[in-house]
Amino acid sequence: FLHHTTRPSLYIGCCAVLWGIISGLTGITKDYGSILACRVFLGVPDAGFYPGCSYLLSRWYTRKELGLRLALLLTGGMMAHAFGGLLAAAILAIFKDKFHIAAWRWLFFMEGTVTVVVGILSMWLLPDYPHNTRWLNAEERRLTQLRLAKDVGEVDMDSEEASIFEGLRMAMKDAKTYLFMLLAFFLFLSGSFTNFFPTLTATLGYSTNVTLLMSAPPWVLPAIIGVINAWHSDRTGERFFHLVTYWWITIIGFIISLSTMAIAARYFSQYLMALRSGGDMVFIAWVANAIPRPPSKRSVVIALTIAAGNAGTIAGSYIWKESWGPQYHPSFLICLISLLAVIAVAFVIRTIQIRENKRMEHLEIDELEKDERERIEKAAELEGMTFDDAFRRRKRLPGIY
Repeated sequence: FLHHTTRPSLYIGCCAVLWGIISGLTGITKDYGSILACRVFLGVPDAGFYPGCSYLLSRWYTRKELGLRLALLLTGGMMAHAFGGLLAAAILAIFKDKFHIAAWRWLFFMEGTVTVVVGILSMWLLPDYPHNTRWLNAEERRLTQLRLAKDVGEVDMDSEEASIFEGLRMAMKDAKTYLFMLLAFFLFLSGSFTNFFPTLTATLGYSTNVTLLMSAPPWVLPAIIGVINAWHSDRTGERFFHLVTYWWITIIGFIISLSTMAIAARYFSQYLMALRSGGDMVFIAWVANAIPRPPSKRSVVIALTIAAGNAGTIAGSYIWKESWGPQYHPSFLICLISLLAVIAVAFVIRTIQIRENKRMEHLEIDELEKDERERIEKAAELEGMTFDDAFRRRKRLPGIY
């Protein structure tokens, strides 16, 4: 849907405003049914926000710029993990029964209000697409589109005859779509411990406030390392090893948690497990890089990948049973096996992309599909070069994996 809207700034801003309103309304719920209704409706704007932000960034930045920008976006979520517990502890302590309102209700009121304000501001501050952002002049728009055309050798646009379902059709014909979805499902399943992080910290045996405070530090380091890792991934044009390295570190954390209940070792393992979030920052950049053109197909693959990941999160919510605590051995074992599956699927995707690059090196002009030829022609026109030169350059621009 976002790909066919002309004002993504309004789309993303509305998602944030709706999320804030529904989150704030959670503070006035009276029973399980009303809380459940809020949680269900909260998923509507939440489902559209991150895919929308990821796709919009992919419309502005080249393949070797995208990883860092997505990492900065995800750092916000990382900081929420780090300081959410601290904020919750402060509000629970300061606003306890303030004006005869329970402290947990104040928490939803405050977070919802801030989100609504930020959402409204984003409608004015965010750009739209390179070709229609209002505060860019004609020359700036051309330069922005030229950058993207030089990056891949094709303009970042769809065929004029393409229907609204064309991107979905192309995505469904590409094996990488299903592999990325499978990878995302197991990746989010293996990362389900993040939603139970305070619960796992509580197994160390400290009070509630101390537990919330101890849940914060493990998320600061991944935020810093994640940005550095994404920067280096962009600089080198490599994604696979910048992801897999942190997945292996997380596996070590799972093994430690499976092996001991010693407080120091378990807490150290939480640091190792949290580090994977720093590596994961370049995952969606890899998805976008693997499907650089056309944008309609890229937007669908990004959305389907994140949707599959969310399905993994739902499944992950059922593997941390209270009866399995405080050791949670079955839970950690499921996460470990899932992450091994992730590494295997990632290797398959990398192998496919290597073969695609070799095919591109030997591609002839008469083998081009109509839409692909049209995008190269428009890139040649935009840059003032012949089609043959543009085609030869396209062959020299390998896919990033």
